[in-house]
Amino acid sequence: MSDSTLKGKRILGTARPPKATDELRTCAKRDCDTTLSRYNKREYCYAHAPTKFPRLRGRIVPES
Repeated sequence: MSDSTLKGKRILGTARPPKATDELRTCAKRDCDTTLSRYNKREYCYAHAPTKFPRLRGRIVPES
């Protein structure tokens, strides 16, 4: 008869708190009043953030 129990290890150490800013910030785009999260380190909100493409190896990314 097989034993169906799972075994694991206990998590050791302490969890580091996430980095946060103390100040209230808004999107850097003109006429945008979106308040950014304390944990968002970028200067633009999601709607106005510049497009970033991942690094693709061996492919040519078409420019738009």
